[in-house]
Amino acid sequence: MHVLAVDDDPVCLKVLENLLRKCQYHVSTTNQATTALKMLRENRNRYDLVITSVNMPDMDVFKLLELVGLEMDLPVIMLSTHGDTELVMKGITHGACDYLLKPVRIEELKNIWQHVVRKNKPDF
Repeated sequence: MHVLAVDDDPVCLKVLENLLRKCQYHVSTTNQATTALKMLRENRNRYDLVITSVNMPDMDVFKLLELVGLEMDLPVIMLSTHGDTELVMKGITHGACDYLLKPVRIEELKNIWQHVVRKNKPDF
């Protein structure tokens, strides 16, 4: 399974990448939402899942969520340091399949493959 990880914080991005690799996922990373969108558009069948930080300075992450949902129909997991209900609900209503709090733990990442199975096999 190939995951695209997006976070403007270089430390968070490196930690996320290392944890995903420990879980045996193939990982690509970028620190910009606009670059992530370009990567997804240019390699439509390469990625299975996107994990993105809520706070991306170069693009409204909820717009990214909508575009990924409309153009690629990939599951997107949101990451944030804030767990307030309003932000979580906004993410879910814009198409996020899950919402994880930073710092993310390896236990949470071990099961993200299930979102890909659910998305591709709704009757599973």
